[in-house]
Amino acid sequence: MSIRLALRSIFIVVFLMMVGGTVAGPLEDAKVAYDHRDYATALRLWRPLADQGNAEAQKSLGNMYYQGQGVAQNYPEALKWYHLAADQGYARAQNNIGNMYSNGQGVPQDYDEALIWYRKAADQGLAMAQSRVGNMYFHGQGVPQSYAEAVKWYRLAADQGHAEAQFNLGGMYYRGEGVEKDYAEAVKWCRKAADQGHAGAQTNLANMYFDGQGVPKDYAEGLKWSRKAADQGDALGQFNLGVMYYEGQGVAQDYAEAIKWFRQAANQGHASAQTNLGWMYLAGKGLPQDFVLAHMWSNLGAAQGDANALKNRDEAAKNMTPAQIAKAQRLAREWKPNH
Repeated sequence: MSIRLALRSIFIVVFLMMVGGTVAGPLEDAKVAYDHRDYATALRLWRPLADQGNAEAQKSLGNMYYQGQGVAQNYPEALKWYHLAADQGYARAQNNIGNMYSNGQGVPQDYDEALIWYRKAADQGLAMAQSRVGNMYFHGQGVPQSYAEAVKWYRLAADQGHAEAQFNLGGMYYRGEGVEKDYAEAVKWCRKAADQGHAGAQTNLANMYFDGQGVPKDYAEGLKWSRKAADQGDALGQFNLGVMYYEGQGVAQDYAEAIKWFRQAANQGHASAQTNLGWMYLAGKGLPQDFVLAHMWSNLGAAQGDANALKNRDEAAKNMTPAQIAKAQRLAREWKPNH
C-alpha cells in the first residue's frame, strides 16, 4: 500500500469514527446508563432529546414513567410520551399504547382502541404487536373471535422468532384451532419457543414427550424439559417434575424430591400440587405424617374445586381434634401464594 493510500485509509477510519460518535451521542449514552440502572442519568439524557422530538427518546421516557424508573410511576405521563412517539410512526410506542388500552392503564380499558394501535405497529412488522393482534382475535377482544385470524398473526410473529407467538401457534396446532390438529407441528413450534427459554413451551413440550404426541414417548426427554420450566418457576413444570419423582418415571422414585417440587408449585397456588402435597402429609410419604398440614393443603386444593382434595381433607379431619381442625383452617386462611 502506498503512503497516499495509507493516509486516505486513516482519514476514512477517523471520519467514520466521528460520524459514529455524532450519531450515537446522548441517545446511546442514555441506553448504556439505563442498562446499568442509572435511571437518573438516562432520564437527564433522554428528556432533552424527547423535547426535541426524537421518537426513540420519547418512547424511552414513556417507559420510565410507565415503570416508575427514576420518576414516580405515572401512566398518563407515560401515555403522553408514547403518543408523541407513536404519532411519528414509532412502532414500539404504538404497541405500548395498545398495551395500556388493553390493560386499562392511565385510560379506561378499551379493546377497540387497543386493537387500532396494535395494528399500526403490527402492519409495520413489529413481532410483539403481531402477537398481540393474534391474542385479540383468539379471545375475541375488539374483534369477533377468529382462530384462523389468530393463527395468521401468530405465524407472522413466530416466523420472526417471537417466542410467545411460537408458543401460541404450537398450542393452536395442538388443539386444532384455526388449523387442522397436527402434533408434529405443535412440537415444532413449541420446541422453537422452548429453545428460547419460554417456560410454558418447555412444559408443553415435556407433556408431548410424556404422552408420545408428535414425538416418540420419552420420559427422560420429558423430564429434561420439565426441569427447565420448573427451574424458571413454572408451576405446571414443577408439578410435572413432582409427579415424575413420585411415580419414578424417567428418574428413580424419590418422595423427598416429589415433595420439594409439589411444594414449590403448591406455594404458587397450583391446585393439583396442593392436593398431592396434602395427600403426602396424610399418608406420611417422604415426610412425617401431619394431619394439620394435610388438612390445610387439601383445603386449599378443595377451594379450587379439586374433588380428591375434598376427600383427603375429610379423611384427615377424622383423625383430628376440633382444635387441630381450627388450626388447619386458620393456616389455610392465612396462606398466600408465592409468585
